[in-house]
Amino acid sequence: MKKLTNTNGASMTKESYNGWTNYETWRIQLEVIDGMTLESFGVDLHEVDTDDVVNVESLAEDVESYVEEIVTNGVPEGLALNLAMSFLDRVDWMEIAEHLIVDAR
Repeated sequence: MKKLTNTNGASMTKESYNGWTNYETWRIQLEVIDGMTLESFGVDLHEVDTDDVVNVESLAEDVESYVEEIVTNGVPEGLALNLAMSFLDRVDWMEIAEHLIVDAR
């Protein structure tokens, strides 16, 4: 964890991993999303910008659905599925969506 100090001088911590929000976000980006483009999710580069929150949220939801389908496909109910879903719950989908947009520019 990275120790930060806010404007009031209070210390706080922020997890980060290789420039990403956390390990989970980095790992999903590396193992699943890396090499994919906006077009992989049916998005035209000219239709979306990182300042367009609605479209970024929509892309983030599409990315999350795609990854969940891959990770959970064929995994029976139980501990393994629960662990996988817990891992995915920590992913910053908006960060991945924004990264896809920035990479397309």
